[in-house]
Amino acid sequence: MKIFIGTDHAGYVLKEKLVTSLKGEGHEVIDKGAYTYDEHDDYPDFVIPVGEAVSKDPDRVKGIIIGATGQGEAIAANKFPHVRAVVYYGKANCVVDDEADIIVRSREHNNSNILSLGARFLTEEEMMSAVDLWLKTPYTGTERHVRRLSKIDAIKINE
Repeated sequence: MKIFIGTDHAGYVLKEKLVTSLKGEGHEVIDKGAYTYDEHDDYPDFVIPVGEAVSKDPDRVKGIIIGATGQGEAIAANKFPHVRAVVYYGKANCVVDDEADIIVRSREHNNSNILSLGARFLTEEEMMSAVDLWLKTPYTGTERHVRRLSKIDAIKINE
């Protein structure tokens, strides 16, 4: 699978490990930065290229973005047409018994194509597990989910 990945300084170390892991699993990984650790960099500089790339081929490629919380990163990515970025920041922040539920439902129900990770809330093991589960979970394509996503895709905002 082709996966675009980007992060600022907050997720730099985790991103480097994730890139190595994903390539080792046979994925085609396109790293959009950061390429060095710089505590003064800005996440939009690395998230925007991921959002653009996924927006061009939203049903065949995936994106992974990492930031301190993943929130701002998801907001930026979701500005692009056909991008459905979801945030995950670990089981410690989950109120249901199955912390994987949010990851699975984001794929099965919402056909998410970008996973935004909160580096300050995830261990390396949690991040790897979340990414693995997210990539392996298919979109169900059931009528109600298709209908709901069509309604979202139909939203047009005049700025």
